[in-house]
Amino acid sequence: MEYTYKTQNTCATEIHLLLDGDIVRGINFTGGCNGNLKAIPILVDGWTVEQIEEKCKGITCGRRPTSCADQLACAVRAAYEASIA
Repeated sequence: MEYTYKTQNTCATEIHLLLDGDIVRGINFTGGCNGNLKAIPILVDGWTVEQIEEKCKGITCGRRPTSCADQLACAVRAAYEASIA
């Protein structure tokens, strides 16, 4: 399933991903810090929703209450919930 998530409080504006069951692949950020947002998708490709949440949820960026990694955790959970609805 292809899924697009609109981020909040980050430089990246959207996260696009592919979900196969609970396995996440094909992550692509729109906007944001180019280097970091190239690295994150490579590092977590093939991880489960739970693994991404475990490692990325709660990470902040500067004084912001969230980060692109935290928003990725939100995105994969939202995609998974949408897939089982």
